Amino acid sequence: MRWNRKRKYTLITLTAAGVIATATWFGFNQDIFSTKGPFIAEAKTHHENGVTVKEFELTAQTGKQILKDGTKVDIWSYNGYSPGSQIRVTEGDRVRVTLKNDLPEPTSIHWHGIPVPNAMDGIPGVTQNAVRPGETFTYDFVATTPGTYWYHSHQKAVEQEDRGLYGTIIIEPKDPKVKYDRDYTLVLDEWMSGGTTGHEMGGSKTNSGNMQGMDHSKMGNGNQNMQGMDHSQMNQGTQGSNTNSNGSEMDHDTMMKTMYNVFTVNGKAGQSIQPVEVKQGENVKLRFVNAGFQTHKLHLQGQPFRITHTDGQPIENGPVLTDRLLAIAPGERYDIEFTAEGTGNFSIDNHTDSSAAKDMVIPIQYGSDSKRVNKEVDKKEDLPTIDLSKYVKAEPINPNMKFDIEQKLVLDSKMVTNNGKETLVYTINGKTYPDTDPITVKKGQRVKLTLTNPGKYDHPIHLHGHFFQVITKNGQPLNGSPLMKDTLNVRPGETYEIAFVADNDGNWMLHCHDLHHASAGMVTEVKYEGFKPSFTPDPTVGNMPE
Repeated sequence: MRWNRKRKYTLITLTAAGVIATATWFGFNQDIFSTKGPFIAEAKTHHENGVTVKEFELTAQTGKQILKDGTKVDIWSYNGYSPGSQIRVTEGDRVRVTLKNDLPEPTSIHWHGIPVPNAMDGIPGVTQNAVRPGETFTYDFVATTPGTYWYHSHQKAVEQEDRGLYGTIIIEPKDPKVKYDRDYTLVLDEWMSGGTTGHEMGGSKTNSGNMQGMDHSKMGNGNQNMQGMDHSQMNQGTQGSNTNSNGSEMDHDTMMKTMYNVFTVNGKAGQSIQPVEVKQGENVKLRFVNAGFQTHKLHLQGQPFRITHTDGQPIENGPVLTDRLLAIAPGERYDIEFTAEGTGNFSIDNHTDSSAAKDMVIPIQYGSDSKRVNKEVDKKEDLPTIDLSKYVKAEPINPNMKFDIEQKLVLDSKMVTNNGKETLVYTINGKTYPDTDPITVKKGQRVKLTLTNPGKYDHPIHLHGHFFQVITKNGQPLNGSPLMKDTLNVRPGETYEIAFVADNDGNWMLHCHDLHHASAGMVTEVKYEGFKPSFTPDPTVGNMPE
């Protein structure tokens, strides 16, 4: 086993590790990969006052994409493919991205996980007006924090992101501590193709018109009213009457897993997934990004690996793991590294409880001419899922630090009557956005939030503009390397305490990144006292922040 790595970081200054020695797969060779998968966005580089400025162009547009043989879908994309062009910059670069909107409706770009200035966060009606069809908007920010991030629409995101409107952005460290021979980005997602029946999913990823799709018309009304998804045909505990083919009732999660029937990696499924090529002895970095609405449990078949980052932030002193499931929730990112031992080809398979999991098998092979191996996934394998709260071993974190603000957020769901129909909404402290109570802070304050999930659905909670530290889980302090994140999956029955410093002025969204839940109410805001947005809301645009 070869782990050639040295890292240092503090709680105040986060330093990510990782740099490309040999760039591969995610479009680094555009002549080969521009027709098969995403590619690197071309940067126009110049200097201003001694600072490197990198400019990019992203065109939001409609198109079609082949996920696998026999499955072609209509997509919305950045620069013609989903995931869209990958943006790669270096820590300290000034980044300017011009969005051109060639879509039939307004859109925006949110830079998920990057602590950008508030005016650049891409939230229609909160930080900017949505970009109308035919218009442009330039996002301008400094790449302050190295790591693996992604970008996506935040205008009607449950529809626009679901159609494929997302991409990745990698901020490489200015002074890397670790060198990698291979650096791959693997974006996970779910799509719907023909043959699915039941609840309508219009406006999402459908198979060239073979699906009517989910009706999202009830999901938002301007930028001030989110009435939630119409689940009147779906069983919610004792409510509703939707059944499967055997006549048994299906709850919300089961319905969602049934409708999303194709799982993809970088926009491809099954045999169309591009193999990860390695050579014996190489130090390999894999960056996983979950752009979908479901948690994916990945298994590196027999290959020892180490988690180095989560949500772009470093994890210190993690053990070498083998045959453990890496559960990646919506919005989360995980970086792992391993040494290619040369003992033979293997696969990364998906142990998620879905028939579509068979599509998400990533071949790892030695050289381009070696035989592709896709081992059949044995669902009977009882493999433990990695629990990051118990995963690292170092000095204990003091859970008794004092905070200026402490607030409890109860994450749940309930049925409400809307226009004579029963509708499922997702709530924070019993309320739905925009009626949820904001978290009001002053700059410099230390904030502790208690996230409790008494319900039946996972809630991956994402905080814009800040990283937070996870300090306790179910009342137990985390002992280990500081766990810094921007997205945290709170599962049924779980309670987490998280803490952050209010160090980025603005009005910031805090919401569930299962965007069906967000669009149906599970959204609030962190608001800084005295902050005034730099834009004037335009009521004619139709701003819809989720």
